[in-house]
Amino acid sequence: MSTHTAAIRWRQDEDDHFNLGRYTRVHEIAFDGGTTIQASGAPGNVPAQFSSEVSVDPEELFVSSLSSCHMLWFLDIARRAGVEVLSYEDQAEGVMEQDGQGRTAITRVTLRPRVETDGDLSANQLTDLHAQAHDACFIANSVKTVVAVEPVI
Repeated sequence: MSTHTAAIRWRQDEDDHFNLGRYTRVHEIAFDGGTTIQASGAPGNVPAQFSSEVSVDPEELFVSSLSSCHMLWFLDIARRAGVEVLSYEDQAEGVMEQDGQGRTAITRVTLRPRVETDGDLSANQLTDLHAQAHDACFIANSVKTVVAVEPVI
């Protein structure tokens, strides 16, 4: 068992009107290793004057955590299989919509990893490595969102 933490910090701006719903959604997330990022409600969900397009939003963090976890497992599984990975890029995408119960949710995340190796991997070998990584990814195993892996070959 392990524990993972994140500290969230938000403070009202001087010109906020909190009780009227007009307040900033910009906040900080501090991680236990010392990294701090600026976060905000997604500009598509929060009026522009109360959000920040340059900040990371919770939906992006969710998609990126699935992508990052998959990549880390892929690299480890490839290494153990004797495949040297030279580079790995992913253009992950999450779809937010109404789920079967009528609630707004990220219902599907599609990972589109592009992997460069030092040798020739067949499409089947690459697909197998991604399948193993997907099966091992504890973030994907923790959510009800459909996570699809579509390797770019």
